Amino acid sequence: MPRRVFVHIGAPKTGSTYVQNVLFGNAERLERTGLLVPATFSAHDQAMTDLRQVPWRDPELYWTWDRLLERFERWPGDVVLTSEGFGAATAEQAKRAVESLRPAEVHIVVAARDLWRTFPSMWQQSIRARSTWRFEDFLTAVEEGKFDGFWDHYTANRMFQRWGDLVPPAQRHIVTVPQPGAPHDLLWKRFAGVLGIPDGVCEPAAPESNPSLGAPEIEVLRRVNAALGDLYPHRLPYQRVVHQHLLRAVLQRRENDMRFGVGLDRAGWVAELADQQIKELQDYPCHIVGDLAELRPGRMGDSTSPDALDEKQILDAAIQTIVGMIAHADALKQQVPQQPVGMIARVRRGVRRRLVS
Repeated sequence: MPRRVFVHIGAPKTGSTYVQNVLFGNAERLERTGLLVPATFSAHDQAMTDLRQVPWRDPELYWTWDRLLERFERWPGDVVLTSEGFGAATAEQAKRAVESLRPAEVHIVVAARDLWRTFPSMWQQSIRARSTWRFEDFLTAVEEGKFDGFWDHYTANRMFQRWGDLVPPAQRHIVTVPQPGAPHDLLWKRFAGVLGIPDGVCEPAAPESNPSLGAPEIEVLRRVNAALGDLYPHRLPYQRVVHQHLLRAVLQRRENDMRFGVGLDRAGWVAELADQQIKELQDYPCHIVGDLAELRPGRMGDSTSPDALDEKQILDAAIQTIVGMIAHADALKQQVPQQPVGMIARVRRGVRRRLVS
């Protein structure tokens, strides 16, 4: 059994993709230092969906929580497990996870980011995960206390209530996400310090591994999700089709220069929430890496909501997206076998029904 197991439980939109790229990209180097990053990122993600028993888990997935544990049961050193979805586990699921890792010394690692940046990032992530709600509807739901899941899934203080209490204070770690303008590898250095990874062991990852979409692009994706109806109900098939051929191949490649975020009319509300969050974390016994003051919003500027775009802006983005997909399809035509005509017709009929309903 490992000596120590570090469970990186999120939160989502706190640089998790960047940290994971460094970990998995340097797995062999880390193993030589005594830190095992078992299997693949996909295995960790699948194990997370099994641990949480989420309804959108593809029933054909191979990796379960127990199978992932089998990969390192004889490893004598340290192990790191990472998924930004672990933090959304219920108290019972978190308890099961921690107990299954003992007698190893279990460490819980959570990252925290200021809410001014988290709100638009979280909403965008939900759209990438097939949601269809408008940005204003999301913000209003949080503001009016109708979306408690946001706090449970995206904030360190709530995650610690379910995970942190299962381990001693010295084994609870919070890493704050630096404000814009900080060196791009500062987050990794903070994370590496928690795991005891010496400087120079890992090759750094690219600074931007998961680029955000602009307001018109995310609104196009939101409307596509609505038009899909009940097609691709599980996450993996949706990612294989929509993420591969629309999101990554086209939308992320656009200039995306029309950024969006929380309006200045909510600046006071967000600042008050930040102070409350900082107070809760100050009162919670844990190892703080960074500075809790970084959870206060930095530059709070006004921005354009995707809801405020006019139809011409959205139409222009949609047309350019179609042009991009045509170019993408042309590049693939010699590489990927043609889909059966019947399958193509079924997809078109499904989309058409949603558009006219």
